[in-house]
Amino acid sequence: MQFNQDVHVAIIGGGITGLSAAWYLQQEAEKINQSLTYTLLEAGSEWGGKVKTETVDEFTDQPFIVEGGPDSFITQKPWAWQLVRQMGLADELLPTNDDRRQTFILNNGELVTMPEGLMLIVPTSITPFLKSRLLSWPGKIRMGLDFFIPAKRDGQDESLGDFVRRRLGQEALNKLAEPLLSGIYNADVEEQSLLATFPRFRDLEEKHGSLIRGMLAAKQLRRQAAQQGGENGRSRPKPPPSFFISMRDGMASLTDALRSRLTGECRLETKVTELVQMENGRFRLTLNESEQLTADSVILAIPAYAAADLLEDMAPNAATDLRAIRYVSTGTISLGYRAADVDHPLNGFGLVIPRHEARSINAITWTSTKFDHRAPDGHVLLRVFFGGTRSPHMPELEDETILTLARTELADLMGIRAEPLFHRIYRWPDATPQYDVGHLERVAAIEADLPAGLFVSGSPYRGIGLPDCVRQAQEAAEKAWDVARSA
Repeated sequence: MQFNQDVHVAIIGGGITGLSAAWYLQQEAEKINQSLTYTLLEAGSEWGGKVKTETVDEFTDQPFIVEGGPDSFITQKPWAWQLVRQMGLADELLPTNDDRRQTFILNNGELVTMPEGLMLIVPTSITPFLKSRLLSWPGKIRMGLDFFIPAKRDGQDESLGDFVRRRLGQEALNKLAEPLLSGIYNADVEEQSLLATFPRFRDLEEKHGSLIRGMLAAKQLRRQAAQQGGENGRSRPKPPPSFFISMRDGMASLTDALRSRLTGECRLETKVTELVQMENGRFRLTLNESEQLTADSVILAIPAYAAADLLEDMAPNAATDLRAIRYVSTGTISLGYRAADVDHPLNGFGLVIPRHEARSINAITWTSTKFDHRAPDGHVLLRVFFGGTRSPHMPELEDETILTLARTELADLMGIRAEPLFHRIYRWPDATPQYDVGHLERVAAIEADLPAGLFVSGSPYRGIGLPDCVRQAQEAAEKAWDVARSA
């Protein structure tokens, strides 16, 4: 097996997926000393996509670190922190302040602590669960019936709402699953695909016949692994101890590091206006309506609807399925305060708000409690989330209206009435894909209909978080690399 010596890959989209795909292509070529070039194309004026960090340093010698997009990534999925290590940024990893880990859920207008021992939404410690004021006694008893409800083992997808209602009851759905699980995806719990978003629940149900039994078994396995002290596999890097982790100077330090290490051609403000597969199997890309580029393989790391536009003629069935992936618009407003002006203990990571509470916002993160180095000494930083399926009109409102609504909610929920030192609003129009029931089947159909040598990757497909985007980028890079092989 030999490699062509003039292989070129085009990567469309300069977010975390596109940047990572370019990096992995570059690494593979260097590892085996083979000739491969790539061009990374981004239609916008900045790299990083939804990964965006702003430093606000006009009030003290220390800065506020404000995230416009994701503020952290999960460590149980290893791909993002492994990429951080490859970038030489391991010393910059910033764990959450787990000694202050506490989440509140709004319940009838009151902030109630999430019970200890709750794994996702499944109770694994009986006493804190029974003492919690979050659920009624009938709701608690209904959750306990999970031990006796027959398992569903037909392999069919269902909505998260149907699953939780079936296993744990309506109250658990309203007060736990909807704000905590659907909130992650900005999704409608009645449309959200179980298999595409929380497949572990189905695995637990099939293996143990009960979510509670399954979570208790997983808890016991973790306890045993901790007792063993990592005697096996010491040569393999271990993930950081915190469940979520960030970067000391903000998440954009990762995408900035990625971009700085790329040696291929990387072009901003370059929109691909046409994509054609030629008779020889190669691809011709038209850039900004006029310039042309030829590639042996193409990775589309762009929104599904943008990919559909490029594939309309070349793969019409895939284009139709791509357009069936719905999107919602979201936004955040971060607000900085003097600590003396905030009459709230901020004794946790923040609060989530169930849909039935009918608020104009979805959640509040107490950013400067969750992470160090996010606000100067004597100051606090809060982040308010809005939009999605809850309040789709919110991202379209004027800045002053959003600020007024956010401050009204902060006053009502947390007693904060002070004027903030500053605020920053970030809107993400049509930026969050919805994993509706049957999503994985739709993605499989899209992938099967793509022309040889063309690949889709990123948040619309098999995971929206940073680790999943990095993993998909790595897989797409490997497939694009295979195009370089010749018999």
